[in-house]
Amino acid sequence: MGKLLTGKKILVMGVANQRSIAWGCAQVMAEQGAELIYTYQNERMKKSVAKLVTDDTRLVECDVASDESIQTAFATIKARFGQLDGLVHAIAYAKKEELGGSITNVTRAGYALAQDVSAYSLLAVMKEAEQQALLKNPASVVTLTYFGSERAIPNYNVMGVAKAALEANVRYLARDLGTTGIRVNAISAGAMKTLAVTGIKGHSDLLKVSQERTADGKSVTLAEIGGTCAFLMSDLSTGLVGDVIYVDKGVHLI
Repeated sequence: MGKLLTGKKILVMGVANQRSIAWGCAQVMAEQGAELIYTYQNERMKKSVAKLVTDDTRLVECDVASDESIQTAFATIKARFGQLDGLVHAIAYAKKEELGGSITNVTRAGYALAQDVSAYSLLAVMKEAEQQALLKNPASVVTLTYFGSERAIPNYNVMGVAKAALEANVRYLARDLGTTGIRVNAISAGAMKTLAVTGIKGHSDLLKVSQERTADGKSVTLAEIGGTCAFLMSDLSTGLVGDVIYVDKGVHLI
């Protein structure tokens, strides 16, 4: 296979450890020739990411819950690397206690937190990227979502609502940023054992049922999700705008 991303500089936001979907995407993009930059939320998270990325200049602190942090991070990235060809947004968070039980147990504060970090953060990131002209024309943006945005998945609750909002954000951003050559799409990744999934009550059952419902009886892999991300970042996918691409081995069909 050729190098689909040779010469492209891409920002990856959301790597937590080697099992992160964001890291799976980064690995495949690197194999395809991309030059990658990474953000981390705080010093504690940096310790984990630094085990994977040894070049400290490619690690930039960015807390997406703070507009000032995003502004500083993007200014730093642009000064170091110039304009970018792509951005991967793989950030989501909800309090563990807000996920289980009935959706009516969700607090106002917990609902707002999940929406802020998991959905609004994409808007905040793109607003600052636009203001600083961080992305080239053309450029590609990919965010990560999950099937719980459209089906009532047990113990997903407030995160499912946040993912639904995220997918709506993708459509509106795609409409408004398309005039500047920026494509925005989402990958709906199948359930797999990541740090995020292990925070869900009964995640073992979720993983088991998900695997049983795949077309071939095998769970989707990081490499498969990463391959789709690399494709969406490449010039082969310029016709895809505002879409949610399912990479779940067919689970969403059942």
